Amino acid sequence: MEEAEEEKCKSKQPRYKSLTIDNVKYRTLHTKKFAKRKAYEEFNPFKLTAFIPGTIISIHVKEGKKVKQGETLMILEAMKMLNEVKAPENTTVKKIYVVAGDRVSKDQLMIELE
Repeated sequence: MEEAEEEKCKSKQPRYKSLTIDNVKYRTLHTKKFAKRKAYEEFNPFKLTAFIPGTIISIHVKEGKKVKQGETLMILEAMKMLNEVKAPENTTVKKIYVVAGDRVSKDQLMIELE
């Protein structure tokens, strides 16, 4: 019986993880929420994501089309407002991940540019 209790105690021992901040390595305990978090992705201006949940009203471009900076790519309706999603610079549409009528969630990828 004592061996089983001893095994339980060993399994409850905290498991330390390494965390590096400003090139300094720390040993710490991570919460379950922290361990399951979405990994950080550096901002990519060529991946256009929904900044708010909404519905795609219309798409004004096709894959492979060259677009100029400021050109409207699609219309996203959110909170009863029509929002124009525009090209950040002169580029080409690589892939469109949504169609008119789709409901999108916050941070969902809509268009990828080259």
